[in-house]
Amino acid sequence: METEPITLSTPRPVRRPTLVQGWHELAFLHWAVEPERVAGLLPPGTRPDTLDGVTYVGLVPFLMRGVGLGPGPGLPYLGTFCETNVRLYSVDEHGRRGVVFRSLDAARLIPVLVGRLGVRLPYVWSTMRLRRKGDVITYSCRRGRAGGRGGASRAVVRVGEPIAEPTPLERFLTARWGLHVSWHGRTLHLPNEHAPWPLHRARLLDLDDDLVTAAGLPPLTDPPVSVLHSPGVTVRFGTPTLLA
Repeated sequence: METEPITLSTPRPVRRPTLVQGWHELAFLHWAVEPERVAGLLPPGTRPDTLDGVTYVGLVPFLMRGVGLGPGPGLPYLGTFCETNVRLYSVDEHGRRGVVFRSLDAARLIPVLVGRLGVRLPYVWSTMRLRRKGDVITYSCRRGRAGGRGGASRAVVRVGEPIAEPTPLERFLTARWGLHVSWHGRTLHLPNEHAPWPLHRARLLDLDDDLVTAAGLPPLTDPPVSVLHSPGVTVRFGTPTLLA
């Protein structure tokens, strides 16, 4: 089945939110990859979503604020923490585009436990920090509470001018309205909605990362093909559904 055109607004509004989150100070770093290299890493019933025959690996560090159940409001302390995700892009048999998380590092233990036990997302409890000085943001992540083994990432990004009209690639990488996740041998689709992303051009000043390879993906030998920043959006998640 054909997928819907890529739009900046939510194609299917969430009428009964089950979860609210605020995603802030995001950096979107993306690398092109052949679809066949990542097809085996996606949940059953999905395939790599492509643009002009290519799919993408994303490294996305950001600040989570105000996580809460239902329509909110979110929790001011427990619901606020840094997170970094490694992600792929999927489409299912119903034509719904989504994100597949290969890993999600978070600096707050309770959300990590809830995410792993509830929806079986691959959360990892990590030491993380986001520092902003003027237009330069430094994101750092290290797994293991005492700097132990398992993976680390440090990205430094300079935020540029706002984007008035995103390119087709920028729409493809950011206009995602749900996620796909393996769940007890089947696949869940979890929809979300939020306002259109306010996007900025950005420049990657420095990157030292092994979270991507730790997630089973090809090593990052070339610069990213896309670097973006967003001040953020508030997100509402709907009820998950099982793929047939």
